[in-house]
Amino acid sequence: MIQWITRFFRHRKHYKDIDPDEIFLDSQNLPEFNVHQFEGRIEKPISKRSFTLLGLFFVGVLGVFVYQLWYLQIAHGEAYARKGESNRLADSIVFANRGVIFDRNETPLVWNDLNQNNGDFALRVYATSTGLASALGYVKYPTKDSSGFYYQTAYSPKDGIEKMYNYILSGTNGFRLTETTARGVSTSLRVVEPAEDGQNLHLSIDAGVQKSMHSAMLEYAERAGYRGGGGVIMDITTGEIIAMSSFPEYDANILSLGADSEKIKEYLNNKNNPFLNRVVGGIYTPGSIVKPFIAMGVLTEDIIDPKKQILSTGSLSIPNPYNPDKPTVFRDWKAHGLVDMRRAIAVSSNVYFFEVGAGFGTQKGLGITNIEKYMRMFGFGEKSGIEVYGEKAGVIPNPTWKKSLFGQDEEWRLGDTYNTSIGQYGVQVTPLQAVRAVGAIANGGRLLYPTLIKATATYQSLSTPVSLPEADFELVREGMRMTVTEGTAKSLNFPFVKVAAKTGTAELGPTKSLVNSWVIGFFPADKPRYAFAVVMEKGRANNQVGATLIMKNVFEWMQLYAPQYFD
Repeated sequence: MIQWITRFFRHRKHYKDIDPDEIFLDSQNLPEFNVHQFEGRIEKPISKRSFTLLGLFFVGVLGVFVYQLWYLQIAHGEAYARKGESNRLADSIVFANRGVIFDRNETPLVWNDLNQNNGDFALRVYATSTGLASALGYVKYPTKDSSGFYYQTAYSPKDGIEKMYNYILSGTNGFRLTETTARGVSTSLRVVEPAEDGQNLHLSIDAGVQKSMHSAMLEYAERAGYRGGGGVIMDITTGEIIAMSSFPEYDANILSLGADSEKIKEYLNNKNNPFLNRVVGGIYTPGSIVKPFIAMGVLTEDIIDPKKQILSTGSLSIPNPYNPDKPTVFRDWKAHGLVDMRRAIAVSSNVYFFEVGAGFGTQKGLGITNIEKYMRMFGFGEKSGIEVYGEKAGVIPNPTWKKSLFGQDEEWRLGDTYNTSIGQYGVQVTPLQAVRAVGAIANGGRLLYPTLIKATATYQSLSTPVSLPEADFELVREGMRMTVTEGTAKSLNFPFVKVAAKTGTAELGPTKSLVNSWVIGFFPADKPRYAFAVVMEKGRANNQVGATLIMKNVFEWMQLYAPQYFD
């Protein structure tokens, strides 16, 4: 052992202590010293300040955690407990059903199919092939995304009664809670807020009369090539609309579902516009149906003794001051011979109304200013305010209108007045305007505001007075009755009801190959209660099928199935 220790110390090197100044050499004296490397740098211990800052950081983090625990467990613990409880409760919408739309006799026109539904809401069902599509409108259904979340929670009405009376028809959705397990299995169901269904709506429409009118329009349109049409019947004491048919029309069921893209595309591309409600929004050249209203102006202004006869030879020639050999000829649709006012209305003599409307020779005329005055007095050229979208005001031409349309150099001419006096030139009216106007003749001067809502016992009809002599109304009514008994509407001469009417054929386009066929009137003629107006649009000029035959079919249907309208 002693030898081993001696050997160890003998071979061990011995070093002496080194002074600090021998270690820390002046770095500036070192050759090629790189100050950007650790070479020659002084090493220092970590300061106490660093430990203090690090400690404060950890204390701050701990403080945040403590605050969050206090916020969640103490300050808002109860609220989050309720929220946590609801995590196992799934809520869902209870959709309210829309109100049912009935006709005046409790026949449903729009209803809800509770057996066929799309998820949680009932599908809307619309009576089809009635001519009422654009009047009733349609809805779009509540919509959900791919994850099943409803981002549109209400039926969205798009047109007609559905939209106009949405505040009545729409209900208030409710909601229910379903308790589920962690695996999503339902264990209980509880309705928290029940849905409140919308209110039902009763229209003034008679579904049977409506259907008969629409069917007749479709039948005769196919025969004569008419591209569209509109018909309306109105109660002349209340303004209630009994029928309002427009064709072509869309299927509201298809638009609501939105699934048949081909059919919807067909609707959109149809040049005859099935979205147009022709009764309120279709404006047409009226032709001779304006003659009763021109007659009212002629009588009131004392233009002619109604018993005075005017000779119709089939045309009226106006001398041309610039070329005497080429007079301007205004044609009648036939030679009627001598006619007084009643017969002129009955046979629809153009020559008679040319002369009393614009004047000829010694016979003075009503003039364009008064023509416009009396046409507007009967509601032409204005909207009625009916509860349907898309109503048009139409046009009553005058010199100012002509200048605005054709330029300031275009003067109003005598021929313009001639044509306006028989409902040609720029006159544009709607079937609804026509039925209001003839209703005012029938009831002795009350221009009613029409409605699609069934009148109640306390209902007060609204009207504007047409303050003209009753004797003038009576004379025009007599002329319209003669139209049926011996004039242009003989097909409406029935043994079961007396009808008064006025027909009209408006020629269209420069070639006059197409016509609008009109009929307006009222019944019973001896005690008027209802007015009607029908227009068939753009049919062949040489066809023998007109609007009068539509009403013939309607009257025959009513005599069998709804004779109460003739009482």
